[in-house]
Amino acid sequence: METVVDEWLEWYRREREAAFVELLNFSVRACGCQGVVTPEMFRELQNSEIIRRLTENFQEDSPLYPLSQRSQPWRRFCSGFCELLAVLVRRGQHRELRDGFLMDSWIAFLTGLADSQVRAFRHTGTLAALKLLSSLVEVALGVQQQQDNSQRQFEAEKGKDPGRRGTEKLELLQEQRRELREQQQELELLMNGIFKGVFVHRYRDVVPEIRGICMEELGLWVRKFPGSFLTDGHLKYLGWTLHDKHREVRLRCVRALRGIYGIAEMAPSLELFTHRFKPRLVAMAHDEEPEVALEVLRLLRDMDRNMEEVLSDEDCQNIFPVVFVSNRALATAAGEFLFQRLLEPESPGPGPGANRGFFLRLLRFFLGSQLHEHGAYLVDSLWDCAGSRLRDWDTATGMLLGTSLELPQEQALVEILSAAGIRVCRGLPPVGRSLGRKVSSRERREQQEEKSRLSRSLIPVLPQLLEKFSAEPEAVAALLELLGQLELGTVRSARMDKCLEQVLQQIQDLFHKHSRPSPVLSAASRALRALCDPELSLHGLGDIARGRLGDALGDRCHLQVTELLQAASPDEEDVYGLAATLRRLWALFSDHDLTPWALFGPLSQLLRRALDTGEVPAEVTVPAISCIFFHLFWELSRIPESETLPPELHSRISSFLSLCQSCLSEPDPGVRERAFLVLSDLLVLLGPRQLPEPALQAQLGVALEDLVFQEREQEHEGDEAAEWELQELQRRRALLAGFCRLLLIPKIAEWELQELQRRRALLAGFCRLLLQGLLEPRAGADVFKRYCKFYGDFGDIIRETLRGTRSRDRAEWARTVLLSLQQLFTELLLQEGPALRGLPEFGEIWDSLRGLPEFGEIRDLGRRLALFFSLQHPRGRQELLQLHREKREFEEIWELALFFSLQHPRGRQELLQLHSQGIQFSLQPPPEPQIPGIPGGLPLNLPFLEVLSEFSPRLPRPDRSIVLSLLERSCRERGLGPDFGADLGDFGAPLLCYRRSLSAPETPPGPPRAKRPRSSAPPAPAPGPPTPI
Repeated sequence: METVVDEWLEWYRREREAAFVELLNFSVRACGCQGVVTPEMFRELQNSEIIRRLTENFQEDSPLYPLSQRSQPWRRFCSGFCELLAVLVRRGQHRELRDGFLMDSWIAFLTGLADSQVRAFRHTGTLAALKLLSSLVEVALGVQQQQDNSQRQFEAEKGKDPGRRGTEKLELLQEQRRELREQQQELELLMNGIFKGVFVHRYRDVVPEIRGICMEELGLWVRKFPGSFLTDGHLKYLGWTLHDKHREVRLRCVRALRGIYGIAEMAPSLELFTHRFKPRLVAMAHDEEPEVALEVLRLLRDMDRNMEEVLSDEDCQNIFPVVFVSNRALATAAGEFLFQRLLEPESPGPGPGANRGFFLRLLRFFLGSQLHEHGAYLVDSLWDCAGSRLRDWDTATGMLLGTSLELPQEQALVEILSAAGIRVCRGLPPVGRSLGRKVSSRERREQQEEKSRLSRSLIPVLPQLLEKFSAEPEAVAALLELLGQLELGTVRSARMDKCLEQVLQQIQDLFHKHSRPSPVLSAASRALRALCDPELSLHGLGDIARGRLGDALGDRCHLQVTELLQAASPDEEDVYGLAATLRRLWALFSDHDLTPWALFGPLSQLLRRALDTGEVPAEVTVPAISCIFFHLFWELSRIPESETLPPELHSRISSFLSLCQSCLSEPDPGVRERAFLVLSDLLVLLGPRQLPEPALQAQLGVALEDLVFQEREQEHEGDEAAEWELQELQRRRALLAGFCRLLLIPKIAEWELQELQRRRALLAGFCRLLLQGLLEPRAGADVFKRYCKFYGDFGDIIRETLRGTRSRDRAEWARTVLLSLQQLFTELLLQEGPALRGLPEFGEIWDSLRGLPEFGEIRDLGRRLALFFSLQHPRGRQELLQLHREKREFEEIWELALFFSLQHPRGRQELLQLHSQGIQFSLQPPPEPQIPGIPGGLPLNLPFLEVLSEFSPRLPRPDRSIVLSLLERSCRERGLGPDFGADLGDFGAPLLCYRRSLSAPETPPGPPRAKRPRSSAPPAPAPGPPTPI
């Protein structure tokens, strides 16, 4: 590069005008323009006239130009272009830069390019001018350094004694200082000319890339040459651009500011700017673009480190909640800010308990955040910056076993300790976050070592912790979850057998102490399963504890069920005791085989009595259903799938299926939900060995509609206490609205999230039956027709169900999809039929139907399904033509077509048949009695031919001819005339539209188009005048 520049400079010294014209032409060619600036044009025309002529000759057939393309060669060209400008200024700084012609003329030409209406000229001119200014800044820095050196030499020489002072040297230094000042002034004039002529106009350009270049270069100027650019007059442009609507511009602006705030010496000069734009920076910590918010948090951290008391407590309170967001990089940056600002005001001293102050400050923040259920995310946010402190197990357990903490602090510390321990054992962040990289072998080795250290430190004190917090459900559940993750093999090697016996005793006591629905029982059951692992050397102790627990709960269950069945009316105390026992058994049954205790018989009798008499409450019925299911589950787990079921087990399963089917009709929603989930799981376990009866399939479809898709209204009306609870819930929801965007699932309150998860589980169970072919394919219509309306809640589940059922049987799947659309349209006609029948004109009927919101929802369903349609090959023609045949709703065919693939000609006969049925449906005669305003018995479904026309372009040419012939024959049979509705006026418009779609000529093949490189950018929009944002 330097060789090329030196050769050009030699040419410039010999022939200034010719060399400069070549430099101008190089700038023009860098814009992608093939025009040429001749010496005559340069001598006779102004820059504006030259650029106007270049604009007239500019080839604008393609919006692409060198700087707009993102392929690797063009990126190298852009970097080389910028490097050439820098080398040219650096090599010519002593002579050509000061000749009064080169820089003045070139800057004037680049300013004209930057003001052009052509985007390529404006973009390239702006980049060249700003890079030129950056190079001038480098030269100015060198001149300033020479000035400082000259000033020091002058002061040193002047400070000498008169006898030793050199008068000639002083004069020489004085002359050198004057020349350097003049050179500095010339450079500042050039820089100010570029800044005012280019930057001031282009920082608000309509093109985001140009605005981003301006901000990036301004940040560079301020950092390198603060004497001229670290002023409020220059910094204000960075502050204004913080409000830019484009993410890349905001990102470059924040990065420029971060580079400035990262220099502690510049902090005193930023006080006014900080005071003016600090609120905007704090608000940008919640920017909708995670990358922008990440840079803002790093900027705020630098501000807090280099400027004293710049961020108030209120500002920090708006930043701290970002530690709970799902984006791990953003949460980690917020954790570093939290650690620097709040958790590390003092450096830890040597000795045990040095991190006690850290834990106290962390607990204070955690309790004040009012987001206690997200401790795992707080720990993960602090893991990179404070992981060593969080892994101080001895200090944390010592604080828990002590008496200095209050109960809320102890519960919070237990959650933090459990989250940190699980983070160590699993080596992965919590659900919803990802590391974004692979874990190295060294990290896995370190994680295993830390897991062993955690186990050796925690197991000896775990019995004491379980005993202390046995009455606190959340705390003891967190400890039990952590117990299941520990390295229990260290118990024997570390001679901690006594600790294991105490832990097992504590687990048994917890089963007898807790009975309410809480995570304690489930966590205790999983912990007991981990202690009964056959691979453990001491698993025999766990088996003994499990046997004792099963004996106690099983005998109690038999006794209580017998007393309840013999009683004339259930006693409230007996019901409560039985419900508590069944809940304990439910939790234990889910992880352990309790079939030896023979609970199937008495629980089946109890469930039958509940269905026959209705005297047994839901709090007993729901756990009873689950216990029976797990009893059958453990029996089925011992039988290979290839073997048939024993007669006794088959009889039990049939009896239980019948009972669950009856439970689907119960008034209590909890009983219906549990029966629905149990049925879906049990049918999957059985597979083809025992398929559900048609009556059961129909009952499942009705229950699905009621439990998943039916929008229930609030049941709080009419009851003052319930009304107060509803108002309180709404108040709490409003208070948490500000944090909803920061949580893992935005805009959904916690209780709504739980409700959504429950409904998704119900739908997933039903769809699993469809995917495995355990239900009739037509049963999927109840799910498919909800794809659009419930897309936000269940779109992913329904989409995968559509794909899975399509792969099983394409023809049957197509009929099911059509059935779903037919059901929607039938429901619409039944709902709106009386109102439509009262309209006098057919045109009004059609307009009214199209204006209905329900009709719009069906059209939206069609548009979504159309995205799955493939136009590449003729596979699926059979299903597509069938769709044309049976389709009734306007754009529902659109959406259905997306699930058809056109890759193989199989099924062509079914496709033609489906298309034929669609035409027959559209041409059906109107219902009796005749609707006034429809001439000659015109079919009421005729407008739906426009739906079929959406699929005509997807048909191959031979099939279009077949469908067109079918349409002609059907029209003659219906007496619609040979002109396909032209004689019917407005009433025949759908028929004419459909005919045109079938008879439209194919697009003739044109010349092959050159493929654009994969890495190239898409075509940019046409350039427009630069307007303010």
